[in-house]
Amino acid sequence: MGFDLGRFHGEVDEELICSICSGVLEDPLQAPQCEHAFCRSCIHEWFLRQQTCPVDRTPVTTAQLKPVPRILRNLLSRLLITCDNSSFGCGAVVKLDRLTAHEAECEYNPKRPVQCQQGCGLVIPKDELKGHSCIKEMRVLVQSQQQQMTDFQQELNEQKQEIDLLKECIRTITISHPYVPNLVESIGQDEISRWTSSLQRARVTRWGGMISTPDVVLQAMVKRALIESGCPSHIINDLMENAHERRWPSGLSTLETRQTNRRQYENYVCKRIPGKQAVVVMACDNSHMNVDLLLNPGLVMIFAHGIE
Repeated sequence: MGFDLGRFHGEVDEELICSICSGVLEDPLQAPQCEHAFCRSCIHEWFLRQQTCPVDRTPVTTAQLKPVPRILRNLLSRLLITCDNSSFGCGAVVKLDRLTAHEAECEYNPKRPVQCQQGCGLVIPKDELKGHSCIKEMRVLVQSQQQQMTDFQQELNEQKQEIDLLKECIRTITISHPYVPNLVESIGQDEISRWTSSLQRARVTRWGGMISTPDVVLQAMVKRALIESGCPSHIINDLMENAHERRWPSGLSTLETRQTNRRQYENYVCKRIPGKQAVVVMACDNSHMNVDLLLNPGLVMIFAHGIE
């Protein structure tokens, strides 16, 4: 339906009137040949009865309708119209293209969202504020949240059942085919080897610059670099845990042991973590090193300086 003609200030050209509802065109569409224009909702309702132009009965279908010309849209947008909330006290007169924005903000709009100031803080339509009960609304809210929690718990239980079923399937397969765990491990090792091979070989020139207790921000930066380098996802968390001295192997666990074993560090095969003053010493690249200087799957070393 179009806009009530009585709401407009000044004369409205007849070309801007819908011949179906006799109101000012709202979201108009145009017939392709005769170029008669109608409100979108009006012409769609008309086509439910017959596929013709309401004015001259020229055959036309919904697919043939097209937007009205820009000049017609401009004429409509400049029309002055009273706010739809005038019956509630609003005296504003705005251009038609600003009507929707004005009514959304209009202080006289009975459906304008407002926040309850009585305690609950809920946002509700203005005309419902008088009969609003904080206790009732909060009770409804609590019941809704309890239902959501029940639904979440049920979904969680179903997921646990699926996980248990998958575990049982894996156990059955493992018993029937003992080679499966070895195959899975082999695939994982191949993935790690491909990744380490893609990294650039690095040389540490100042082992004394190694940071034994990197802070959270520094670890996050290095972790992001690992992810971007293509590091296999199943070892990223282990590698980052191994960046802190609390997880270092016995040959690096104390300042004294680090001083004692310093000459052996030159034998490490170090791979540069792209863009960072950090390297990874992967177990697969360092089988020649003593076990007290290695961690599985590898060790992240972060430096303040000294990497080439």
